[in-house]
Amino acid sequence: MAEQARLIDVVATSPGRPVLAPVDPIPITETATGPPDPADTARALGLCVAEILSGAREVDSIARWITDDVQRHLQQRSAVAAHARSVGRRSRARPVLRVGSVLVCRPADGVAEATVVVHTRSHARAVAIRLEDRQGRWRATAIGVL
Repeated sequence: MAEQARLIDVVATSPGRPVLAPVDPIPITETATGPPDPADTARALGLCVAEILSGAREVDSIARWITDDVQRHLQQRSAVAAHARSVGRRSRARPVLRVGSVLVCRPADGVAEATVVVHTRSHARAVAIRLEDRQGRWRATAIGVL
C-alpha cells in the first residue's frame, strides 16, 4: 500500500504532468426546513374558498389545509350559498375566478395572516386567512370571506 502511494507521488510530480492541488469542498447551503412561502398557500386557499362558495368545489378537497373548525365553518357557508343559488335560480355554469392581490403579514413566528382578493366577472371578494405552521406546513386556522 505504501509502495502504491509512493508511485502516485512520483507520477504526479514527474515533469510534464500537472500537479494536482487540493480544492476546498463546495459549501453546502442549508435548506429551509420550515413551511413554504405563505403567499403561495394563501393564494391557493383563497381561490379554493371562492370555488367552494360558488359550488365548484367540495370543502373536503381542502381538508388537509384547514382545521376542523374552519372546515365546519366552510361547510355551513357552502350550504347557505347553495341555498341562495337554488332560490335565485342562477346558472350552474362554473364561474370564472381569478386571484388578484395577495397581502401577507407575519405577526409572530409560525403565523401568517393573509388577504386574498378573488375576482369574478361581476365582482370581487376578499378572503382573510390566518395560517399557522403545523409540522412544517401551513394550515388555515381561521377564514373569513367578505
